[in-house]
Parts: sequence; structure tokens; C-alpha cells
Amino acid sequence: MSELIRSMPVLQVVDVAASEAFYLNRLGFTSHGLWGEPPAFCIVQRGQVTIALDGSRDGAPVPLNQYWAAYVYVDDADALLTEFNAAGVEIVRGLEDMPYGLRDFDIRDLDGHVICFGHDLAPVANGPGLASPAA
Repeated sequence: MSELIRSMPVLQVVDVAASEAFYLNRLGFTSHGLWGEPPAFCIVQRGQVTIALDGSRDGAPVPLNQYWAAYVYVDDADALLTEFNAAGVEIVRGLEDMPYGLRDFDIRDLDGHVICFGHDLAPVANGPGLASPAA
């Protein structure tokens, strides 16, 4: 059986170039480049995390999730919140130790997508957000 190794959220955005700039300049990602003219698609990356920014087609409104569009595990949520505050990122919810064992906070991007960033309060050997495989 093949292993699943990583996933990449795909967020629909109104203006791919503007969203790319937000993720680069405010959230500290790097870009794999813009595709299309005008830009219709982009992949941004920070560490091992990638997010695709997909331009809305035919003027369709950007769909929003019920709440989180993505959850990103980090090594230090406190330090990242300090970085995002300094960059002027909209913080939707400040740092909280949650009953599900994570310390996290939420931001909102240019298109209204809410993304949560958090770290494990009790890290496990498999890494953040991962449990031992069921027997």
C-alpha cells in the first residue's frame, strides 16, 4: 500500500498576484512562481508547508470554509504570532491552549480564509498532529 506523505490546501483567491504578495510579505512564505497571464495559480511554501493559491474563475465569489481553511503545525506558535503581529497580519483569535492538546491562534488572509497555526503542548515522536498508526 502506498503511503500518503503530505497535503497541500488549495485556496481559491480573487487576485493571485495580490494573494502571493500577502503570503510572501506578511506570512514569510516563498513562491514557486505564478502561472498564467494574468496569474491564475501559485504555490507558496514556508518550511515543509505548501499552500496553492487558485484564482477564482468567471468572477465567481471565493468560497469560505465554515471556519478554518487550513491548520498549520509550527514549532513555536508564540514566536510566530509575534512575527505576524509585527507584519500587520489580521489576528482573528489570539493564542490559546486548547483542549485538543495544541496551543494555537488564527489569522485571516486577503480573501477571508481563516488559517490556524499551532504547536503540540505534548509533542509525540511521530510529529505534530500525528498519532501512532492504528494496529
